[in-house]
Amino acid sequence: MFVIIHFLLMSVFLIAWGTEQNRTMHFVTEFVLLGFHGQRQMQSFFFSLILVLYFLTLLGNGAIVCAVKWDKRLHTPMYILLGNFAFLEIWYVSSTVPNMLVNILSETKTISFSGCFLQFYFFFSLGTTECFFLSVMAYDRYLAICRPLHYPSIMTGQLCVILVCACWVGGFLCYPVPIVLISRLPFCGPNVIDHFVCDPGPLFALACVPAPSTELICYTFNSMIIFGPFLSILGSYTLVLRAVLRVPSGAGRTKAFSTCGSHLIVVSLFYGTLMVMYVSPTSGNPSMSPQGSVGLSDVYRAKSHSEKDTENKFHVFTQILY
Repeated sequence: MFVIIHFLLMSVFLIAWGTEQNRTMHFVTEFVLLGFHGQRQMQSFFFSLILVLYFLTLLGNGAIVCAVKWDKRLHTPMYILLGNFAFLEIWYVSSTVPNMLVNILSETKTISFSGCFLQFYFFFSLGTTECFFLSVMAYDRYLAICRPLHYPSIMTGQLCVILVCACWVGGFLCYPVPIVLISRLPFCGPNVIDHFVCDPGPLFALACVPAPSTELICYTFNSMIIFGPFLSILGSYTLVLRAVLRVPSGAGRTKAFSTCGSHLIVVSLFYGTLMVMYVSPTSGNPSMSPQGSVGLSDVYRAKSHSEKDTENKFHVFTQILY
């Protein structure tokens, strides 16, 4: 996380490096988000489906937040992290879904220039925060499973608060520079984005002049955000799996593998989708974005439900090791 922030601070100097043609000279005042294609009946179906999923997501994650807040027995690092993660999920889906629903019903499907980049900022900042939280939660599991006797002295309440604050602050400090760099590109038309959200790939395609240096900075930055926490998660779960294999009871190993396996599958799908969308060579192709967005949305829903099941199983597994 701190390497990413250091890279971000270093790249601030690149803002002043832009040539005269890359300065703030956008002529586009709004963008058109095409969203879902198809007939009106199909769009109504998508509207109903997304609305139901959105309310289920709010209810499920809201219940977790309330349970962690009101039940003092859950005021432990593991559940504090889970409560923050659920709270993050609420805001993450809310950064795009309400506007997506309005966009489906709208005839113009427009979003203002500032609104587009504001959505860009919150969507990617919350997504970055989610990557950091997944990494911290994997570290918490590593401590609880691999070092159970030292867990209370290492994962103290103070350290938990520091990690939570670092995730939130770090996530929201990462993307101002890339957004400023992209917003300084000249947009003189067309203004149609074949996507549901304001995404860097389609925005680069709409710029009037090529910006290879800005694209390189953004894609390198995306890669660091994705691979940094992912390698941390991979390291934590490698050590966790080693501990699981040492559990003498067959039933204990089965429960442990069930817990770790489901979470690892979700993490793999989550990061696999992100890598396809923002790290692969085709990530800059705007035509790939809507399909990737649908896949990523499905992964979020699956991850949200799997996370609840994983946490319950994880509580059972820790009892086995103790």
